[in-house]
Amino acid sequence: MKKVQNYTELLLGLLLAAFSFNLFLAPFNLAAGGISGLALIIHNLLGINESLFILILNAILLLLSYFLLGKETTRKTILGSFLFPLCIELTNYIIPLIHLENIELLVIAILGGIGSGTGYGLVFKSGFTSGGTDILNQITEKYFHIPMATSILFIDGTITLIGGFVFGIPTMLYALLALILISTFSNKKILGINENKNMFINTTKHQEVSAYFHEILKIPTTDLEMIKPYSNEKGWLILVVIKAKDYYRIKEAILLIDPDAFITITNAYQIGNQRSS
Repeated sequence: MKKVQNYTELLLGLLLAAFSFNLFLAPFNLAAGGISGLALIIHNLLGINESLFILILNAILLLLSYFLLGKETTRKTILGSFLFPLCIELTNYIIPLIHLENIELLVIAILGGIGSGTGYGLVFKSGFTSGGTDILNQITEKYFHIPMATSILFIDGTITLIGGFVFGIPTMLYALLALILISTFSNKKILGINENKNMFINTTKHQEVSAYFHEILKIPTTDLEMIKPYSNEKGWLILVVIKAKDYYRIKEAILLIDPDAFITITNAYQIGNQRSS
């Protein structure tokens, strides 16, 4: 039942993001970062179909992900990488039925940012990703020790800046507004507004859960042995800082290891540098 929910959230998120791209962003040349923003630029310069470009680039990035990030990370990216361009192609057929010519570009940018951000948030909440620049962000974090937030800002900001040279500065400013809203609403849809979360895991399978973080995710943990009240049984409390978008994927993996694990999540307002080993 949980898998059905995850796949439903993935499909709804991709459809919403694709619909927002076709209805609000693409017709008005709002290259609001990401692989879809890059696709808009390439379409304008070379005439290549946006969905085809996204499909080809996602396939290339999947190969990079497999060799640089590993099979487990790539597995959660494959489905979204191929479904997203398909959703863009499918939703494109209903766009001519909707007319937005008389709506202010400011409103278009706001609606495009909210719609796309909510869609991407649903995708991340499902435990999957839509591929694209998210793969590049993970690679830069793992191998260059650049924080995810900085990588996202640099890559998406660069794409939006290039869009400014192609489509003009005024259009770029609206695209930047859409990009900010995409980031805000995707994070809020996943798990509140903060990008980082403190995860507390109370488990009796300490070694297996810690091994998952250390060996699979390459994330450091703080492990504390504890005595449970009343029963006086020994247990373990594992503290780890994770990305908000990874919460549902990590939670499901932990519950597969220990169905009786008790998980608490809180905002992480300030964290130090974390380097993958």
